[in-house]
Amino acid sequence: MSEPIEVFISYSHKERRLRGILDDHLSNLKQQGIINAWYDGDIEAGAEWDAQIKTHLESAHVILLLISSSFMASKFCYEKEMLEAMRRHEAEEARVIPIILRPVDWKGAPFSKLQALPKDGKPITRWSNKDDAFLDVVQGIRRAVESLKK
Repeated sequence: MSEPIEVFISYSHKERRLRGILDDHLSNLKQQGIINAWYDGDIEAGAEWDAQIKTHLESAHVILLLISSSFMASKFCYEKEMLEAMRRHEAEEARVIPIILRPVDWKGAPFSKLQALPKDGKPITRWSNKDDAFLDVVQGIRRAVESLKK
């Protein structure tokens, strides 16, 4: 079995609930050893959070951007995490996957040129069945991870 793909999850803390649901839906990929998913909630007490975020962002193979108005309004999410993620994407060091959580104007954003999830960039909160939306997202992540392992 090959090493798991390191996944960094960038999100606004106002979206903790949706991030948690996504994490639950990623469980099968984690249990199969396909991915290791990391987000700032994994930072241990007493650790320097800024350094931890930077370390994990720089080592991730896949970076998930959980897009909402809160994400777009967060200076930290936008300037620190998303811009670094896009720099790594442009340098072909990581794959960046925008996941549209809520309706928001993201036209012209640096990540707008990337294929977003769920399909057609339909926000998760607009799906009548949220589990179907998260399944679509996880299947897209699985395909991206499998293509990186080839």
